[in-house]
Amino acid sequence: MIDLGTAIAACRFLHDASLMLLWGGSAFLCLLVPDALADRVWRMFAGASIVTALIAGLSALTSLPLAAAAIGNGWSDAVDADTIRAVLLDTTIGRAWSAQAGAALILLTALPLSPRWRRPGVMLGSGLGLAALVLTGHASMHAGLLALAHRSNDMLHVLAGGGWLGALVPLIAILRLLTQPEHRAEAALALRRFSTAGHLAVALVILSGIVNTMLVLKRLPTDWSSPYQALLALKIALVMGMSLLAIVNRYVFVPRIAKDRARALTAIRLGSIAEIALGIAAIALVAAFGMLEPA
Repeated sequence: MIDLGTAIAACRFLHDASLMLLWGGSAFLCLLVPDALADRVWRMFAGASIVTALIAGLSALTSLPLAAAAIGNGWSDAVDADTIRAVLLDTTIGRAWSAQAGAALILLTALPLSPRWRRPGVMLGSGLGLAALVLTGHASMHAGLLALAHRSNDMLHVLAGGGWLGALVPLIAILRLLTQPEHRAEAALALRRFSTAGHLAVALVILSGIVNTMLVLKRLPTDWSSPYQALLALKIALVMGMSLLAIVNRYVFVPRIAKDRARALTAIRLGSIAEIALGIAAIALVAAFGMLEPA
């Protein structure tokens, strides 16, 4: 049987990654992309969006029995009704799960709605799901105003990070549409808006990440003998790699679009795909070291 810790980390990864991709993609299409172009791009990813939303919902549902198993006596308590009820009603984890379940319900309810309401519904459900992640975790090590500040900073971190990562997926499709004359003007506008919002998202991810590290460790992660610090340092390196790729895309390849459109767009697409890969790897690391004692 699979190790319980591995199962919890895998569930956390699937849940966090799916919510971030849905939040960033839907927020980008709702807020920054012209409606006609947003409708076309959404249709391109309709099937993937449904699968991702189902993963978010199923991972939210699965996390409660996994928490019951972790708090109780192992896998047998994952299906024990009394243990699950106690975790749900009497623990912080249970209250956080209730918020996650509510967000997942909003997300899944939005899928069959008309296109006018589907994207805002997905944005709301996934955004609330990400915000609810801060109800558990290392912010619980503080109390009072410091706990509130820590949770607020964590919320900013996951929303900004998800906005950055998730928006890259529809951006790749928009870059392809930039070569089509009938979509060029709207695609160029969406690209400019992404560039502006991207600067803010990257800055917020880096700044909130620094604040979170100081709140948890009170210093930089430099002790390689600590699994928590080693994995955190690797996550920071991945985010720095994403930031470098974003800078190269914006300040090296975007200006080259006017001179050599095909090669510049290919380079930007490849850079964006690399950013997504690094972002997914960073989420996997957080799913793992988020369960460790910060030492």
